[in-house]
Amino acid sequence: MAASWKELWSRHKGLMTTAISLGFIFMAWFFGNYSHSELVVPCYVLAYAIGGYQKAREGLQTLFQEKDLDVDLLMVVAAIGAASIGFWRDGAILIVIFSLSGALEGYTLERTNDEIKAIMKLRPEEAIVLVGNREKRVRVEELQQGDHLLVRPGERIAADGVVSKGYSSVNQASITGESIPIDKSPGDEVFAGTMNGQGALVVEMTKPAEATLLAKIIHLVQEAQSERPPSQLFVERFERAYAKIVIGSAILISLLPPFLLGWSWSETIYKAMIFLVVASPCALVSSIMPAVLSGISNGARKGILFKGGAYLETIGDVRVVAFDKTGTLTEGIPRVTQVIPNRTYTGNEVLSIAASLETWSEHPIAKAIINKAKEKSLVLSPVSKLETVPGLGVQGIVEGQNYQIGKFDLSRRQNLPEEKMQAICELEKRGNTIISVQMGKEHLGILAVQDTLRPQAKESVTKLKKMGIKVVMLTGDASSTAQFMGDQAGVDQVYSELLPEHKVDIIKKLGEHGKVAMVGDGVNDAPALAASSVGIAMGAAGTDVALETANVVLMADDISKISYAIALGRRTAGVVKQNVAFAIAVMLALVLSNFLGNINLPLGVIGHEGSTIIVIISGLRLLRFA
Repeated sequence: MAASWKELWSRHKGLMTTAISLGFIFMAWFFGNYSHSELVVPCYVLAYAIGGYQKAREGLQTLFQEKDLDVDLLMVVAAIGAASIGFWRDGAILIVIFSLSGALEGYTLERTNDEIKAIMKLRPEEAIVLVGNREKRVRVEELQQGDHLLVRPGERIAADGVVSKGYSSVNQASITGESIPIDKSPGDEVFAGTMNGQGALVVEMTKPAEATLLAKIIHLVQEAQSERPPSQLFVERFERAYAKIVIGSAILISLLPPFLLGWSWSETIYKAMIFLVVASPCALVSSIMPAVLSGISNGARKGILFKGGAYLETIGDVRVVAFDKTGTLTEGIPRVTQVIPNRTYTGNEVLSIAASLETWSEHPIAKAIINKAKEKSLVLSPVSKLETVPGLGVQGIVEGQNYQIGKFDLSRRQNLPEEKMQAICELEKRGNTIISVQMGKEHLGILAVQDTLRPQAKESVTKLKKMGIKVVMLTGDASSTAQFMGDQAGVDQVYSELLPEHKVDIIKKLGEHGKVAMVGDGVNDAPALAASSVGIAMGAAGTDVALETANVVLMADDISKISYAIALGRRTAGVVKQNVAFAIAVMLALVLSNFLGNINLPLGVIGHEGSTIIVIISGLRLLRFA
């Protein structure tokens, strides 16, 4: 029970101290109304001490360590000033409401802390390592690259790796945001923190614990919390200077009116204390960070990781989105799009021979051919005397015959019917790589291989254009391939045959239209990601360099989330502007009412701290943005 109370106190310390402080105010009121006046002041002193201790401590630390003033000290000075002229209750109410607003701001920060805690809980503490035929349970920190981990049904995977044995479905929603479990078989990649389904898997660990995708996510979210946007930094600098102005003005107000306006000293000091309260920029200071932190938390839940509030603000101003092609707009995985047999051969025969020749190759095109043969359940034949032939490709003996496979070039265009040549030319115009299969000098047929668009690419580009954003594509591919892919995706402009330094030049040129977001996944995209206003990296497919350089990471490689991220940035900016305008309006109204009207300290406190609470709650709206 003691442990649970300790945990409860730690989590809700601000609210509990506020409640206790409020309790002593009620006790003071009770004793004052039932002839125990000697207990009234001690109750108020306890209310001051309990409710104001934390804020007073923070204010004094700022004063003595940083030689500066902040709003915490202003509130404490105002409360003590009210008590010094006999307004104990008014000062105590100020302390309680100020404490309550601080507790609510802490709650906002706690919500983003919860995001990190929830992510960290995804990583299991222990894993089962296979050592020969034995199973050994070890702590995750002790795992080493190359270990083989046994993952039983229903367990979380302890490390990033590749499936070496077993078949199962894995729920990757916690890492990539994919809602449907993904089937995994030998050779497939899995991530730490994901949940295994019904089958047992043996996973070969490929990354140390500190380099897993889950570890990177935790680091990115923590980084985002500590990073303050420019608007918040400006307000904090303004707060320090403004606090000095308020203190100076309050001293003048407490000294001059008796001589200039004929006010009593009690009335003068009371109004000076009200001025200290209502002129303090608490609401203004709280207008930005709760909203920004809520926006970052919202994005994290959707698989969009912002490395700091600055990038959430900036992405809302983006006017141009530049996509890398390979691995970003496209899947980055070549696929066989068409098989055209020649003469008496069938498409399956051509594909089977090609796949047999490419069985041991690690080349992406070879893998595409093998995967296509697997899709069709073709039986592959053993190959002997397999060798690479410079300028030709690969050759080997399959079922007693010598076959060759390689890129289709001019020397292989002989003896092909005109209609087949036309078909091949059309495929090349559409960005296909043409692979030829031959037996000696006899042409068996060709395979067309092409990197395909991501399923969500066209929809994503359409959404961005509807938002008034210019969309371009950058690639090192030949112009014909690039233009075909660009037309398929629906981008406004295509830049092709680019080296990494050329991409940087294009990003700078596009900056003439406004802020530019660059979306990429590879090492060659890193310079352009760094040069853009906002660099967006693909989280699952992206290289470590791209992830480190980018400001925003898409964990599920879902480029449709880019429009959501921009909309979230715009919404956050809108909420911040609303909060700032509201905070300034309330502050001006209360200051004018103090001198032109006749408000008392409790009303000033309620108006001032109430506006602070309202802007904090307003910022929390972004948690529900969809």
